[in-house]
Amino acid sequence: MALSPTAAQRRVIDAADPATGRLRGTEAQLAALVKRGLAFRHPRPPHDHFLTPAGHRIRESPAEPRTPTTTEPAAPAAAPAAGGVFAARVGGEDTGPDETGPARLREVRGAWQGLLELRRMTHSDGSTDRPCGWERTHLVQAAALALEAAGHRPAGPDGGDGYRVRATPQPEAVAVYEPDGTALRGCGATLEGAGWQVGEYTEPRTRVRYLLASPRKV
Repeated sequence: MALSPTAAQRRVIDAADPATGRLRGTEAQLAALVKRGLAFRHPRPPHDHFLTPAGHRIRESPAEPRTPTTTEPAAPAAAPAAGGVFAARVGGEDTGPDETGPARLREVRGAWQGLLELRRMTHSDGSTDRPCGWERTHLVQAAALALEAAGHRPAGPDGGDGYRVRATPQPEAVAVYEPDGTALRGCGATLEGAGWQVGEYTEPRTRVRYLLASPRKV
C-alpha cells in the first residue's frame, strides 16, 4: 500500500524525469520510496529506480503546505483505496463533485500514463500493449483504470447505467457489468485494446450479460 511521502521524498519525486519517471537520489531515499509503494527498482542493470503509478500521481498533484513538526503526518489520500493515493472507480461508489469534474479527469489520465510507463519499464521487451505484474495482482483496479481512462462512465451507488468491475472466483479474471448492451461491448473493445482477453457471457439465472476479462500474457 502506498504511503504519503515526507517532504524530502516529495522533492525526489518532483525531480523525477517527466517522461520516464526515472528517479535520482540516495540509496536510502530510493529504498524508502520503494517501501512506500511510490517507486520500483528496475530488475535489469543498471537497476535504476522509477515512479510507480501512485508515485506519478503524487508528482502531478500540488504539494500540500506543510507545517514543520518533529514527525511527518500522513496526508489524506486524493481518493480512497488500493493505491493509497489514487484509485480508479470500479462502479457503485459514492462520489463527490470533485470526483467527476476536470480535476478527476486529469488524475485518471495521469494514472493511466503512469501505468503505461510501468508496463514499459517492467516488460523485458519494453512493450506497453499488455498488462504488467502490478495489474495482475490488482485486477479490478487495473481493469477499472483502463475503462475510466478511456472515458467510460462508472455506475453510481444506486445502480443504473455505467460499468461495474467485480472480482470473480476465477484466477486472473474480472467481470464487467453494464446494463446497456452497446456500452458493454464498448467496454470490451477498450479492454481488448488495453491488452486484456475478453469474452461476453450470460448469467444462467438472471440472463444478465457481462464480460469476463483476463490480462493477456503475450
